[in-house]
Amino acid sequence: MTFGFAPSAAGSLSTPAATASRLARMLEPAEWAAAGIPLLRNPREVVTGLHARHRPSPATAVVAVLDHEERLTASASFTPRQATPADGWEFRNALLAHLRRVVPHDLRRRTPVRTAVLLYCRDGDARWTEEDGAWMWGLRDACTLHGLRCGAYITLTHDGWQVLGEGRGGRHPHSASPPSDLAESGVDNGPSAPRRASGAPEPLRRTAAR
Repeated sequence: MTFGFAPSAAGSLSTPAATASRLARMLEPAEWAAAGIPLLRNPREVVTGLHARHRPSPATAVVAVLDHEERLTASASFTPRQATPADGWEFRNALLAHLRRVVPHDLRRRTPVRTAVLLYCRDGDARWTEEDGAWMWGLRDACTLHGLRCGAYITLTHDGWQVLGEGRGGRHPHSASPPSDLAESGVDNGPSAPRRASGAPEPLRRTAAR
């Protein structure tokens, strides 16, 4: 498969050096697959649980931290600032900011014991995009800076969900799926009362869960 980059007005104003630097801050599926990203034991459960907890709509990112048994330790959903063209550096900063709000770093450990995964709900089909590549780079770098193991990058589109670089996916949930009840999802994906970083409870659809 050949991947191309669509021209944009913003991109046309960039210098060649800036464009080269931005393109270096993204990963293609083959690079991601070769990076040794740990496989999820049950990606459907992870996706279903995060969808029920955060109810993402297009342009929403959900970053989650899983323990060694793949149980949810913390998660946060947010809508990143729209930037054209996409830049992994900006995505890295957004992910790192939300990780710092919901879970302490593990930088003092010799090896990471927790894994961060990213679910990104977007328009379009399931094929890899330049934006996906920037998110992959951002997730990997944010994990390094927070002492976490870099885990799966999952897209949620109208075609369903897909773990990029693995070839695993499903039709439900998808980007237009109606909100489902967390208790009915059948997934033990963390506590039933999500909290903000401050510790105050708030509704599921807007939370950083701990």
